[in-house]
Amino acid sequence: MAGRRRVVVLVVAAALLVAVASPGASGKSARFELLRLAPAASLADLARMDRERMAFISSRGRRRATETASAFAMPLSSGAYTGTGQYFVRFRVGTPAQPFLLVADTGSDLTWVKCHRAAAAASASPRNASSLPAPAPASPRRTFRPDKSRTWAPIPCSSATCRESLPFSLAACATPANPCAYDYRYKDGSAARGTVGVDSATIALSGRAARKAKLRGVVLGCTTSYNGQSFLASDGVLSLGYSNISFASRAASRFGGRFSYCLVDHLAPRNATSYLTFGPNPAFSSRRPSEGIASCKPAPAPTPAPAGAPGARQTPLVLDHRTRPFYAVTVKGVSVAGELLKIPRAVWDVEQGGGAILDSGTSLTMLAKPAYRAVVAALSKRLAGLPRVTMDPFDYCYNWTSPSGSDVAAPLPMLAVHFAGSARLEPPAKSYVIDAAPGVKCIGLQEGPWPGLSVIGNILQQEHLWEYDLKNRRLRFKRSRCMH
Repeated sequence: MAGRRRVVVLVVAAALLVAVASPGASGKSARFELLRLAPAASLADLARMDRERMAFISSRGRRRATETASAFAMPLSSGAYTGTGQYFVRFRVGTPAQPFLLVADTGSDLTWVKCHRAAAAASASPRNASSLPAPAPASPRRTFRPDKSRTWAPIPCSSATCRESLPFSLAACATPANPCAYDYRYKDGSAARGTVGVDSATIALSGRAARKAKLRGVVLGCTTSYNGQSFLASDGVLSLGYSNISFASRAASRFGGRFSYCLVDHLAPRNATSYLTFGPNPAFSSRRPSEGIASCKPAPAPTPAPAGAPGARQTPLVLDHRTRPFYAVTVKGVSVAGELLKIPRAVWDVEQGGGAILDSGTSLTMLAKPAYRAVVAALSKRLAGLPRVTMDPFDYCYNWTSPSGSDVAAPLPMLAVHFAGSARLEPPAKSYVIDAAPGVKCIGLQEGPWPGLSVIGNILQQEHLWEYDLKNRRLRFKRSRCMH
């Protein structure tokens, strides 16, 4: 084929010289005669070459579609069936892709998976195996095999990435080729230890046609030792925190500068699935949905126009270095039954030791002491007619069973969190007066230290669609069934 192309080029070049030298040539145009210098191909050959060309055209079309796709989605579900208060997302990483179930955590900047220890040692080098942490306390159901991934690349401990971009990396670096080791600690006392590298995640692009693509350069921890109850039912953590190394930042930078999620009822069964979406979410578009409540099912994303989305509210997303990797919001106050409570402004002010964050990895909402005391006093006042019972870890629990054995039909006061920009979060009553046991309901809030941050946990966020617009520093939210 290459030889044939050279012959055609020579013939055309010779014809051009003749045309230029011809006395009758006008200089404005030239006519060439196309000559077939090779024997005529059979129809079978022509058909075969046409198929090869079509395959080439199709591959280019798929590549362009991948490059211009506006969003992708990942299935998200409650972990109640495992006895945890986390939400799990399905995640595929490596080449070929290996499937995992990870905790969706807006408070983490490191994505990690439980790793096969022998494979982790092999993917580093024999001389580096002794520097790896102690074995994991339990044998997980699924483990990542870095030695089986063609796209896995360990990050050397001597690299600038390890030394400067990973605040959880360990200082020890026996030789420059050693893998970058980490000891990641969580506020609940749990921890994960291992080595970090980069790999590719497989994502499902949104749209009518099911297409998959690779998101390259994902920072990934290969965890060989961990502790904490929250990790027993999952394969690791998907980092959705505000950080230049988190999965959220990596994916959002490629897909519209934003991500969104919808949390189903925290007690929902395993098959109740919503989505974690990167890129524009159609539920925040100006097109009015056919139903009054948004659906979280991924679909072809129209041009976003959040201000026109029915029922959507927005407030500034505070990306403050003092609260990183968490996402902070400005709270103006809390009301119960329409009455704004007397809570010191300092409680919501980062400058004065307060502030508020959203955290999908925390179950129960924790309010700094002055806010907690005011809110539970207002709620318990309106529940005073119900018999109190004792149940850890809550301060206010009630017997919700009538003498006939049925649930008490007691009206619940409305709780509202008032954000900057006149946006209000008005969660369903079951999100703050929660089912704690059969026939027992509790005020589902926890008292936090003061000074200290208040944390809006995932139960208070449930049955809402939340969009983190990192590019424009906006948080949007609206009520939703969260079911596809």
